[in-house]
Amino acid sequence: MAGSVLAIDQGTTSSRAIVFGGDFQPLSAGQQEFQQHFPKSGWVEHVPADIWTSTLRVCREALEEAPDGGADVVAIGITNQRETTLIWDRSTGEPVYNAIVWQDRRTSDFCAALRADGLEEAFSASTGLLLDPYFSGTKIAWILDNVDGVRARAERGELVFGTVDTWLIWQLTGGRVHATDATNAARTLIYNIHDNAWDAALCAHLNIPLSLLPEVKDSADEFGETDPELFGRAIPITGVAGDQQAATVGQACFKPGMVKSTYGTGCFALMNTGKTPVRSRNRMLTTIAYRLNGETTYALEGSIFIAGAAVQWLRDGLGLIENAGDTQSLAERADPNQEVYLVPAFVGLGAPYWDADARGALFGLTRNTGPKEIARAVLQSVGYQTSDLIEAMHADWPDAGRPVLRVDGGMTASDWTMQFLADILGAPVDRPTVAETTALGAAWLAGFKAGIWPGPEAFSAEWKLEKRFEPHLQESDRSRLLTGWQDAVRRTRSTQD
Repeated sequence: MAGSVLAIDQGTTSSRAIVFGGDFQPLSAGQQEFQQHFPKSGWVEHVPADIWTSTLRVCREALEEAPDGGADVVAIGITNQRETTLIWDRSTGEPVYNAIVWQDRRTSDFCAALRADGLEEAFSASTGLLLDPYFSGTKIAWILDNVDGVRARAERGELVFGTVDTWLIWQLTGGRVHATDATNAARTLIYNIHDNAWDAALCAHLNIPLSLLPEVKDSADEFGETDPELFGRAIPITGVAGDQQAATVGQACFKPGMVKSTYGTGCFALMNTGKTPVRSRNRMLTTIAYRLNGETTYALEGSIFIAGAAVQWLRDGLGLIENAGDTQSLAERADPNQEVYLVPAFVGLGAPYWDADARGALFGLTRNTGPKEIARAVLQSVGYQTSDLIEAMHADWPDAGRPVLRVDGGMTASDWTMQFLADILGAPVDRPTVAETTALGAAWLAGFKAGIWPGPEAFSAEWKLEKRFEPHLQESDRSRLLTGWQDAVRRTRSTQD
């Protein structure tokens, strides 16, 4: 099909941009890491200017390297780290504070106080979420209450809030558009996913002025045009989705029951549940998968805070490896008689535990435990955590059965890790030919809205399998390993059940 699409994939540790051609294949790309800031224990921040300048740089790189300098790029799609929270001046665009990252745990006590006041059911019924520091709402409240003068400015209507997609749309359009999409709005803790509207009552509980909030659009929609000075011409922005929802689209999980799991800094599994939201009984999240033509598709989601970040810890924290690729070779040579478990609760435990005060731990160490065994434990922790999510989803919606898991993200390049994942799940794991499924999902949304790419059914037909990993582990061994993992998690929890 005529025309290509520029996909912006703004992540937790780097910004990326990829130009996709009409055959859905990458034509060019740019990527740049940026600095993480940890001002206190459990706090994680980004400098807003770093998010924007790195994004602008990689977009220009991708366009320059594309055929004809990206002349046939007709639309831009944006996907982004979710829940990360920014507030800036409506007139000047100047942020009032650093971006508070989704991993940040500074509002743990505030969330506990809201739960103690009996408010979790109200938040959960409206948003599908739990009262946890992970989400944007309590981050917004923290900035309003802890940065001098900000609350007064917000109440005068001088400030605006946005997740990273909104910040990028604002910058790309020269401050003309203050908008988000339904998938990102659904992660704020103040958006009613049933009515598709900001929830005034929840905003009142958090003391958040409604004037701060962006317009909410479909995932494939008109989000304005870029300032012509940025890329030499104005390019329409026609697709936006949070990174995990974009990956769901990129994996063509359009049918109810289909499941994808993305392995980046964290790990996020989403199961498409169709037009009806499924209320979890096992502390999964009920969320929006995507919204097209005004029609909402829902999902069950399980969120793991630490996946690839544990490999970074091996490299940067312990100095056991020089690059991420070294982990597999170490794991392959680990002593098979040692069962070492890493519970990577470096910033608390996500689903299904939601224990903000838990901290990471290693179990099963002996005098013979070394780098190989620790590396294997790091990779296995991803499989164990995914198993927790899939089991909880299956309990919430048993009619979905045991579907094949479609995977994407950097860690899926490791055959060893994917084979262990299939073994511990007891189910097939499918890795697609296009590894950049998050960016592809954003590109498809933009291309679909721009009228140059086909609809969901035709796009699904283009999904191609690169490799399927079938489970080979004996059920008795699988059960033994999972029992050991569950015991390790129990001993890591901040409170013992």
